[in-house]
Amino acid sequence: MACRIKFSLRCPSSETPRFGSTCRLQNPSSPLLLNLTPSSSSSSNPKKISYSCTRRRSLVAVKSEMATEEKAASGNRMLVFVPPHPLIKHWVSVLRNEQTPCPIFRNAMAELGRLLMYEASRDWLPTVTGDIQSPMGVASVEFIDPREPILVVPILRAGLALAEHASSILPATKTYHLGLSRDEETLLPTVYLNKLPDKFPEGSRVFLVDPMLATGGTIVASLDLLKERGVNNKQIKLISSVAAPPALQKLSEKFPGLHVYTGIIDPTVNEKGFIVPGLGDAGDRSFGT
Repeated sequence: MACRIKFSLRCPSSETPRFGSTCRLQNPSSPLLLNLTPSSSSSSNPKKISYSCTRRRSLVAVKSEMATEEKAASGNRMLVFVPPHPLIKHWVSVLRNEQTPCPIFRNAMAELGRLLMYEASRDWLPTVTGDIQSPMGVASVEFIDPREPILVVPILRAGLALAEHASSILPATKTYHLGLSRDEETLLPTVYLNKLPDKFPEGSRVFLVDPMLATGGTIVASLDLLKERGVNNKQIKLISSVAAPPALQKLSEKFPGLHVYTGIIDPTVNEKGFIVPGLGDAGDRSFGT
């Protein structure tokens, strides 16, 4: 059955986005639409994706629906943010280059993670207010509340690189490691390391960090583990370098209200489960293996 993901977008920029050859500009007055139609032929044939948009967007509201069904409340839609910052575009470009050596690749991943977490933490961090004495007088101030640390959950291995600078941008953090590997034949995930607590504190805010959102198996399994421990979709912000429609489709169907921050959305995933054009194996390239 044909499915579609509807992107409802807003941004002040007037520049029209550029898409690859599998994308086409449809109706300039309509929101960005990404239609996924499962291919009836071999799985090696990539799915064709059509976009329509009038501007580059910083906020992507993603709504997944079956062709015959409408989701009710817009507040329950999954939101995907692709910040239009030139530094984000720069680091994504460095990551894409197959000639980028391992140390520079890992540094680019860390810098991209820093920027995406900065964007994701806007209007989300707990704060405390008060008065302090400056050298010139009394000032009203606002600090990040250190009593409520942001919980950072990198998915090993590549998530370690993307989350490397979390503590440099967030004043108070706790890090919990989660390791999943993907079977190269079935593309199904297996948990090999789980350092999550049995229960997250009430009201926790969680950054789940996974560079590649490709087929969606690993990230769905990770989110299920978080939800089993007491956090809901709106308490989680997902940080990724590159995302693709199959993963976004699964996430939007299963996790309404989730917020995803990514450097770029690529059009396809190949038969081996790699994003195209993507940036290759993020774990191998980050750690030189």
